[in-house]
Amino acid sequence: LPLCFPQKLWKMLESDQFRSIWWSEGGKCVAINKDLFKVEVLGRGVRQRVFNTQHLKSVLRQLNLYGFTKVQRDIQRSASLPEFLAEEAAASAHSQILYYYNPSFNRAHPWLLGTCKRR
Repeated sequence: LPLCFPQKLWKMLESDQFRSIWWSEGGKCVAINKDLFKVEVLGRGVRQRVFNTQHLKSVLRQLNLYGFTKVQRDIQRSASLPEFLAEEAAASAHSQILYYYNPSFNRAHPWLLGTCKRR
């Protein structure tokens, strides 16, 4: 049987083959580096393709269909100009990373994976 979307996602996260997607927040969130994901996962040839798409928007739609919600990162800003500029540079690089959360998709509780159902 082919794997459903959450199972494919779990296998990717547990594999050391992908650098564009990883567990975040102690295994509670999925982190995706947008640009690297487009090349590393979606840019694969037909035979090596993980998902049946080449578009990030389609993968994000699947995340939403399976109950994942986008997590916003709140970054505290410093008052001093040099620190503020350094934080802005870090925030710019950080904006390439998307975070998604689903209470039934938790690295510490793999048995919950079966409860990840499509809406």
